[in-house]
Amino acid sequence: MHHFHYLNNELYCEEIPVRDITRAVGTPFYLYSEATLIRHFKAFDSGFAGMDHLTCFAVKACSNIGVLNLFSGLGGGADIVSGGELFRALRAGVPAERIIYSGVGKTAAEMREALEAGILMFNVESPQELDRLQAVASGLGVVAPVAFRVNPDVDPLTHAYISTGLAKNKFGIPVEDALREYVRARSMSNIAIRGVSCHIGSQLTRIDPFIEALGKLKKFISLLEERDIRISCLDLGGGVGITYADEQPPHPHDYARAIQRELNSMQCTLILEPGRVIVGNAGILVTEVLYTKVNTGGDQDKRFVIVDAAMNDLTRPSLYGAYHEIRPVVDNSAPAQLVDIVGPICETGDFMARDRLLPRVSQGELLAIMSSGAYGFTMSSNYNSRPRAAEVLVSGDTFHVIRSRETYADLVRGEVIPVREEP
Repeated sequence: MHHFHYLNNELYCEEIPVRDITRAVGTPFYLYSEATLIRHFKAFDSGFAGMDHLTCFAVKACSNIGVLNLFSGLGGGADIVSGGELFRALRAGVPAERIIYSGVGKTAAEMREALEAGILMFNVESPQELDRLQAVASGLGVVAPVAFRVNPDVDPLTHAYISTGLAKNKFGIPVEDALREYVRARSMSNIAIRGVSCHIGSQLTRIDPFIEALGKLKKFISLLEERDIRISCLDLGGGVGITYADEQPPHPHDYARAIQRELNSMQCTLILEPGRVIVGNAGILVTEVLYTKVNTGGDQDKRFVIVDAAMNDLTRPSLYGAYHEIRPVVDNSAPAQLVDIVGPICETGDFMARDRLLPRVSQGELLAIMSSGAYGFTMSSNYNSRPRAAEVLVSGDTFHVIRSRETYADLVRGEVIPVREEP
């Protein structure tokens, strides 16, 4: 459930008409509902009530510090994959002891920053990364807490680009090699083994792959215990999907019950890394219709709705062929037309939707691209020298601009024209 709804044929976010916000901030912009963010976080986290757990929001899904601060206030932590995300999480007020660091390419500088901050745990993804972390920790005179991200070779049944748990994916250490790395880590003076980690993919709409992966992890943990290697944390990653079109993902409480049944009597802190399931349907991208046109010729006429949001603002349709529902901000009940909804960028791949039935719209009308809260702004860019969009957070009958729209000056910040000698 989310808090975007129509009242008298006009789209509201909580108690505010989207049109009112548009008049104040312009388009395009990302719009988040605080009530939905809170509802979704609590719906996920409460499923694990009664057991020792920590919900570490996946910062990559929606990294605005206003959003991260909200989750931190609800007791959440952060799953980070870069030094920049560490900076954001700390700036947002997330306690370092609630931060876990994933990702296959951590640099020595990033490791140093995380060790100095005192994060909860590194999810190590390769033998060479372990060696580098030992060296960095030794140089600082500290001990690095680690889990190894084990790749269980489980098919998550999702899009190939967001599958992470198969042997052919770049993530983690194959389960058959991981035991050797745990034994090796135990001998390192600046490494402390804390847990086991696994993340099999994103936008999963079935529980079975999670249970299959967890079953393999339990067997692996038994092998560790036989070698007197004890763990205190089990990081199951994230990946629970949302409804974009007609998907029927599991309810977070159903997911939680299945996980708890499989864990049974295991004594450890359960760490979870939800992202999309919390923020995906809590945000929309609002855009204005610039032009409509019809290209004639070929087998049939082609209708286009050209909007001021583009693939640099929301890349998922172009990158994954992802579906996002698109609604008029003011429902005029006009007859539907088959259209391509496209942006201003000079790429044929710059589209929000293709061959989509949409009520007839005119120049100046507003559209809402739904389910844009996850991997929307965070994947945006300045391609075609387009300033990135504003981000707005609604709370009841008030709204806050939590990221100002970029300016042209922002586009060239840090750039210089070199001084050249006259020929």
